[in-house]
Amino acid sequence: MSLQMVTVGNSMALIQPGFSLMNFDGQVFFFGQKGWPKRSCPTGVFHFEVKHNHLKLKPAVFSKDSCYLPPLRYPATCTFSGNLESEKHQYIIHGGKTPNNELSDKIYVMSVVSKNNKKVTFRCTEKDLVGDVPEGRYGHSIDVVYSRGKSMGVLFGGRSYIPSAQRTTEKWNSVADCLPHVFLVDFEFGCSTLYILPELQDGLSFHVSIARNDTVYILGGHSLANNIRPANLYRIRVDLPLGSPAVECTVLPGGISVSSAILTQISNDEFVIVGGYQLENQKRMVCNVISFKDNKIDIHEMETPDWTPDIKHSKIWFGSNMGNGTVFLGIPGDNKQTVSEAFYFYTLKCAEDDVNEDQKTFTSSQTSTEDPGDSTPFEDSEEFCFSAEANSFDGDDEFDTYNEDDEEDESETGYWITCCPTCDVDINTWVPFYSTELNKPAMIYCSHGDGHWVHAQCMDLAERTLIQLSEGSNKYYCNEHVKIARALQTPKRVQSLKKPPLRSLHKKGSGKIITPAKKSFLRRLFD
Repeated sequence: MSLQMVTVGNSMALIQPGFSLMNFDGQVFFFGQKGWPKRSCPTGVFHFEVKHNHLKLKPAVFSKDSCYLPPLRYPATCTFSGNLESEKHQYIIHGGKTPNNELSDKIYVMSVVSKNNKKVTFRCTEKDLVGDVPEGRYGHSIDVVYSRGKSMGVLFGGRSYIPSAQRTTEKWNSVADCLPHVFLVDFEFGCSTLYILPELQDGLSFHVSIARNDTVYILGGHSLANNIRPANLYRIRVDLPLGSPAVECTVLPGGISVSSAILTQISNDEFVIVGGYQLENQKRMVCNVISFKDNKIDIHEMETPDWTPDIKHSKIWFGSNMGNGTVFLGIPGDNKQTVSEAFYFYTLKCAEDDVNEDQKTFTSSQTSTEDPGDSTPFEDSEEFCFSAEANSFDGDDEFDTYNEDDEEDESETGYWITCCPTCDVDINTWVPFYSTELNKPAMIYCSHGDGHWVHAQCMDLAERTLIQLSEGSNKYYCNEHVKIARALQTPKRVQSLKKPPLRSLHKKGSGKIITPAKKSFLRRLFD
């Protein structure tokens, strides 16, 4: 194992606990910034490029027929192989937290439309579900199993907000374990079916899940109700005959107690578990190898890397799988220093051998995440891990790299602000007013002074006016500053008086003739 420190450019503010990495044909993409996407990348998806131990994030684009994909944190994500060649690289995204701290219950499908050396264009579609629809959650897992020529999604675990009837002002964001139910999701027809398995007694979250052919292995996890990390190992096998699916669960020996671990694949039949927590206030510094042979699973410890003192002494850490046996790790900066970075980042290479790309499609190297506001302060920095590989790009990119200066402080200019004395936009009661609104209120920028944001609805703007102002480059002034702006307008230009013609100086009947010298003198005089 080799551990290397990674330097990050202006994009460091985006890399915070809860992000996800997705691999499309060897190219890694960053998804899930904490705030709403801003000018630097309206889609919230960035190309994740590590070259010479330096990380750069470059904006990605979506096709015009894509749906809006909010910047979800802590979602469940996995790869999916469709029947068509064009569907080879698809990602399934379920759940997660929005920047408004709401939990999503939607399923999104991401695929690549076109790709060249400088640009990758994605298509994102939302999948509607019928039947036993799983509630919005985070810290869960979703995997794809294949049986008898068919495929099916397996969703398990996670946390969700307490029922709305039990939510109060003080406990509005309180969460609880989801019931230990298993959901089978048919991505082709959008059907979801719930299964209750007696072997699964606790609602686990932040566990490790691995999908192999028709089987999903659930390892570790954290039970919020009991505050334990049971050393359980479950095998969920799915049979997909012509009729109804058959789901069975088996409790296997040899599990380990760990939550929020990172999983990376080092060969076709071997995985490595890195990081995580074994106790409420103790990181798990031991690494484990998971081996599959003859449909049997074996877990044993391996040589640990040479952790730096900063990593050893930090109370929290987070990371993600970069593919090819490499893990991306982050720890908080040292607040004692005069100038301190928010986080420090490392890459941990667990193996030198390349991983078969076809095998990656059938296995899920997704781990669980923990949110700092919902559990102990020591588990605030885990996020899902995905099969990904950090490849370098040759040549210049036509996109500008992320500029942190383009971002705005959401504490002052966020969507949940009081924009005027009569503003009544509330995060808990807001509903879309304009047809163009999706998950946040429409806002418009007032150009008075240093400028500030106001809600379009509070300014009584018609939707047509809102669209026109958003498309044009004209300045806009809110209701409070429009009178000031009018008073400061430049006065109209007054037309200057015309100069009298020279011939008017010659009186009629005077008989006097103005010589050329006099004419020149008069011109100078009146000019």
